[in-house]
Amino acid sequence: MTKNSVTRYSIAPALLSLTLALSGCGAMLAQNPSGSYKPVNAVADNPEARLMLKGADVTAYFTQGKFVQGDVQHRSSYQGVDFRFATAQAKALFDQEPTRYLPQYGGYCANGVVYGIPWGGDADTWKIVNGKLYIFGGQGSKDAFLLDENQNLALADKYWQEEVQGSNSFWQRSKRMVLRVPHYKSGEELARLVAAGKTKP
Repeated sequence: MTKNSVTRYSIAPALLSLTLALSGCGAMLAQNPSGSYKPVNAVADNPEARLMLKGADVTAYFTQGKFVQGDVQHRSSYQGVDFRFATAQAKALFDQEPTRYLPQYGGYCANGVVYGIPWGGDADTWKIVNGKLYIFGGQGSKDAFLLDENQNLALADKYWQEEVQGSNSFWQRSKRMVLRVPHYKSGEELARLVAAGKTKP
C-alpha cells in the first residue's frame, strides 16, 4: 500500500463523518438561534431562516382558540426567531407583547421536554395552561402529557430550565436519547398508559 492510498483511506472516515454532520446543518442552524430564546422548533423557509412552528400564527391560539396558519406578508422577529401572522392586527399584537404569545419550551413537544428531549411539535396539537401555550407532537403525546398534567409540567419546567434552555437542540436530544432520565417511557409504554387511562370509568 502506498503512502497516498494510506492517506486516502484514513481521510475517508473523517470526510464521511463531516458529510453526515453537515447534512443536518440547515436544521441545526434553524433550531439554534443566537438569541436567548433557544433552542426552538423552527425551520428555514424563504425568506425566514428560523421560522417558528412552520409559520403558525402564535397569537391565534389566544385570540381565536385555534390553530391558524400565518401569512408571509405579516412577519416579525423575536430574539432571532421568525414568526408569521394571519393578519396585520395579529402581528401588531405580537409586536406589542411578544413574550405573551411565545410557545413554551421553544415550541417543542412539551411531552418530549418531560424527558429532556427537545424534539417534534405540531402546531395543530396544543393546549393553553395558565395563560401559556404548550405544543405537542401529536394527539398521542398530548394525551400522555395529560395523564398527569401537573407532574409533567413540573418535570418539563425542570428539564427546560436545567438542561434544554440555551443548549444546542441536536446535542441535547442526542444526549437524552442515550442517557435517559430515570422516569423515561418509550412511545409504546406511553400509548399503553394512555389506552389504560381512557378505559377508566
